[in-house]
Amino acid sequence: MKPTRETMNRARVLVVGDAMLDRYWYGEVDRISPEAPVPVVRIGREEVRLGGAANVAYNAVALGAKASFLGVVGDDEPGHRLESMLRESGVGAHLKRDPGLQTTVKLRVIGRQQQLLRMDFENEPDHDVLAQQGEAFDALVTQHDAVLFSDYGKGGLAHITRMIAAARAHGTKVLIDPKGSDYSRYRGADIITPNRAELQDVVGRWHGEDELRTKARALRESLDLGALLVTRSEEGMTLFDAEGELHVSAQAREVFDVTGAGDTVIATLAAMVAAGLSMREAIPIANKAGGIVVGKFGTATVSYEELFA
Repeated sequence: MKPTRETMNRARVLVVGDAMLDRYWYGEVDRISPEAPVPVVRIGREEVRLGGAANVAYNAVALGAKASFLGVVGDDEPGHRLESMLRESGVGAHLKRDPGLQTTVKLRVIGRQQQLLRMDFENEPDHDVLAQQGEAFDALVTQHDAVLFSDYGKGGLAHITRMIAAARAHGTKVLIDPKGSDYSRYRGADIITPNRAELQDVVGRWHGEDELRTKARALRESLDLGALLVTRSEEGMTLFDAEGELHVSAQAREVFDVTGAGDTVIATLAAMVAAGLSMREAIPIANKAGGIVVGKFGTATVSYEELFA
């Protein structure tokens, strides 16, 4: 099923999670430093993009859906830059400011079309500010068709258990891109979308499809999950739900950069579900979106036209 553009325009997705700013410094590399055996990069161009959960919200908007973003940032230059970029990209920004927080920034140095270095600037938000985020969530959840929690493990989802309960009480679909080895905090979600390595951290390694099937069923039942979608890189993705399983093969194309591909997959999934598609109808579309975005450099998005061309 393909949603019409008008249906997509009515779909409303609330993204909650860890916002980041992605900075790229591009330069020429033509010598090795005399101080250490490292390349000298002569920076000629800078670029700033929405990263983390903010990029997830931007992906939903790029598809034509309406998206709001709820998160905590610092009262600093990257935090204000992030807010203005969200608004410019058409995302409804609902940001809580923590004066003690350093807004997460990932700085990538690029030379000769390769990432040479990444520097991360971050710390964890204050719990009082996170409590304010919970209050804002209660008001926002009633205005959206789907809630997407994008967990990057930066501390912005400390109250996720309460927010999932509030969303379920309202009947809003809950999608989660998980992080870490403790999935008990995601109990009751409609779907979680770990990649292969992330799932192995939680349930251990598996040998063959039968063992994966058994582990997936056990995890779903223990956490009362509607579905589990395992993204498997070149092997595509597999959905485990009450009906059994659904496997979608990877889109055969040249992979240029996998940065943000998971963001695109779950944002597409949330946008399609918000537009009225079932999870099983949405997954092949999300798989296609992921296949398109890995052909682009850095954190990127996919448009409605590209997806349904």
